[in-house]
Amino acid sequence: MRYAVIVSLVRLFRVLVSIAPLLAGADEAAKHAPKLWSLRPVVQPAVPAGLTKSTNPVDAFIAERHMAKGLVPNGPATKLELLRRVHFDLTGLPPTIEQQDRFLADSSPDAYEKVVDTLLADKQHGVRWARQWLDVLRYADLDGLDGSVMPAARGIHHWRDWVIDALNEDMPYDQFVRAQITGNRHGGFTALSATGRRSRADANPRDQFALGFLARSALTRGDRDQDIAFAAVETISAAFMGMTVACAKCHDHRFDPITQKDYYSMKSLFDPLVMRRVTLATHEQIAANGQALEEYRRRKEPVDEEIEALIAPYRDKLFDERVSMLPPDVQAIVRKSERKRTLAEQKTFDDYFPVLRIDPPKIKEIMPKDAIARYDEMLKKQRAIRRPPDLPGYTIVEDDSARMAKTSYVLTSGDPARPEKDKPVEPGFPFRPADLDFRDGRREGFVDWLTAKDNPLFARVAVNRIWLWHFGKGIQENPGDFGLIGGRPSNQHLLDWLAAEFAANGYRMKWLHRLILTSDAYKLSSRPGPNHGANAKIDPNNSYFWRARLKRLEAEPVWDSILMTSGDLDLTIGGKSFQPVSPDDKQSIFLPPGGTFESRLNRRGAYMARGYIPSTEVMANFLRTFDTDDGRTPCPLRSQTVTAPQALFSMNDPAIETATAKLAERARKESGESLPEAARHAYRLVIGRPPDSAELDRALSYLGGDASKLKGLAWMLYNLDEFLFVK
Repeated sequence: MRYAVIVSLVRLFRVLVSIAPLLAGADEAAKHAPKLWSLRPVVQPAVPAGLTKSTNPVDAFIAERHMAKGLVPNGPATKLELLRRVHFDLTGLPPTIEQQDRFLADSSPDAYEKVVDTLLADKQHGVRWARQWLDVLRYADLDGLDGSVMPAARGIHHWRDWVIDALNEDMPYDQFVRAQITGNRHGGFTALSATGRRSRADANPRDQFALGFLARSALTRGDRDQDIAFAAVETISAAFMGMTVACAKCHDHRFDPITQKDYYSMKSLFDPLVMRRVTLATHEQIAANGQALEEYRRRKEPVDEEIEALIAPYRDKLFDERVSMLPPDVQAIVRKSERKRTLAEQKTFDDYFPVLRIDPPKIKEIMPKDAIARYDEMLKKQRAIRRPPDLPGYTIVEDDSARMAKTSYVLTSGDPARPEKDKPVEPGFPFRPADLDFRDGRREGFVDWLTAKDNPLFARVAVNRIWLWHFGKGIQENPGDFGLIGGRPSNQHLLDWLAAEFAANGYRMKWLHRLILTSDAYKLSSRPGPNHGANAKIDPNNSYFWRARLKRLEAEPVWDSILMTSGDLDLTIGGKSFQPVSPDDKQSIFLPPGGTFESRLNRRGAYMARGYIPSTEVMANFLRTFDTDDGRTPCPLRSQTVTAPQALFSMNDPAIETATAKLAERARKESGESLPEAARHAYRLVIGRPPDSAELDRALSYLGGDASKLKGLAWMLYNLDEFLFVK
């Protein structure tokens, strides 16, 4: 204990010494830019020779660090442990009994490599890895404030579907990034015709869906608060640059060579963006929908007028009472008509709107009983008039020429209505090369720099992120901070070799997955070996990867495993999200009409709705219990807590109650009505291995020849640590 405290203090002292020269501000930090390891060019090191029997270069670099540190790696995981690990890593699903049998029976030298190739080709791979990337990129089905939900909510699932397809098709990583920022995966954004006219080059039409990445950030219909531009700066810099540019929003970065001017120069790349709704319908469908809407309005208007006449006196009374409690200057703004308010006054009104809004339950509180009865009858009549479903569509962003002509300014307050007119900024970004221009467009010029092979950040950040998702820990520990405070990588030679090879192999993510997963380092056991004590003293955090990490399943694989093992999982790919929680009365106010969610609840967890609205529940308790973020900020790596609510879910949730009954019935039927075989079958389905003799004896003793007790055995299996953790 005393040793660990001393080590921590020494590390803290080193960090304080290293940052001391930078505390003077970004001007001083800029002098240290050349010393920042992540901004130096990637130089591919030679692969160390003669250190390992493995032919995978990854193992040579890791063995080099092991020898330097005096570490002895663990032995390999068992075949079934490795099979379960790689299945969850690549598809998020447990291996079936047939897959277990096939792998155990295959004694060929490349048996494991064949499993990896099969899983990479599986369409469920895209579902699993889309969830990883969408955590970083802030996917949400709903986000906003009371009374204002992100306009892109209807159709935002098309962005998720695009990401899934891109990963399954092994889209090169540079194209994957480029498409989500510009809507065009390919370079050459403009083309010169034979007559000398420059015009936009054709993009792949599917890449329009990728613009959901930017459109998702707006929380108001006109993006009043410039949420698109602010979120673009902070998400892109963290996700693809590995830099905490967000720290320069209010002042120059204290530790990295990023100024406040850099932040707002980068924001100006996205300032011209406006949203546009794209409808996915034929001319006939649009015409029919228009007719249906007119009929809907014709029937609904008289009912609305009747309701308004009834509730107006009560609502106005409550409204006047609330307004009277506001400061006099705010009262004057509130009582103005919207057309007469200035932009600043409208902002003030919007800020006070949540206080002023009068919901129906509040109106009922001051209505007499006979009026309440009439009101309820009218509401029932109003609800019976159904609005026709919205036409399918999605939201994109595009540059607006009028906004393009406007000057951007520093906004220290973060409020677009209060620009600092003495601090104009030109389009740019941190580390912008002097010779870069924006002739093809602001975003296009930025993406050309971002995805260039000589950008020292781009490939390093990507390979580190993918490594982290496989090993549970990055080579650079903080995947979103390659600056000074983020520290240095534990094995920079390995990181730089991977980055160089990733670029040389066309930024193919499946190539990188295969390289990592076929290394001996990935196949190590997580169990304590004979050298565990000595290794732990040298490297207690396993920074040099001498053993596999015991990883708790995230929420989605837990959900998927429960449904898959009970035989109830719908593996359909694509489509809208589902919402296990029942929308309350308030949520019906905020939800866009036309069916935001679908009714099937047995789909993969990646399709479970997530997001945040202050006064209502968007996400299921299950997701929050298992540490799922709501999409408001980039999530590079989820927390992995072990809490009482997780245990209570596994013990008592209705989903577990249903799954145990179905698993028991499945095990009984598929084992030919033999209780010993049913017990073995259930073990193999749930935890990916057969029970040992002692476990089988205890199971049979519990069953006592009674098949009805298989449900209790199934319940026990879902509550094992071995179900929730991957070795």
